[in-house]
Amino acid sequence: MPLPRPASPRALWADIRTFTAERRPHHWVALALALCIPLGIIFIFDLDGRTNIAPGPQLIYVESWPANRTDDQIKAQQKIDQAWRDKANKERQEMFKKHDEQLERLGL
Repeated sequence: MPLPRPASPRALWADIRTFTAERRPHHWVALALALCIPLGIIFIFDLDGRTNIAPGPQLIYVESWPANRTDDQIKAQQKIDQAWRDKANKERQEMFKKHDEQLERLGL
C-alpha cells in the first residue's frame, strides 16, 4: 500500500481557510471558552506556585567549643542538654494530655 504524498504548505493554508470559513459564530464562542478554561486553570496554578508558602530562613546557632576540653566537661554539658530536652518533652506531653482531656470532655 503506497503512502500518501506529503502536503504542501499552500494546501495546508487552503484547508485551514476552508475549515474556518465553514464555522458558525457559536463555534468560535465555544472554541474561546474551551481555550480559556484550561488556560485559566494553568494561570491559577502558576500564580499559586509563586506565592510564598515556604517558611522563611531559619537561624541555627552553633556553639563553639574549645578543642582541648576534657571528657568530664563534655559529659557535664551533655547532662545539661539532656535535662533541657527532657523538660521540653515533658511540657509537650502535658500540652497533649491537656488537649486530649479537652477532646474527651467534648466526646471526641
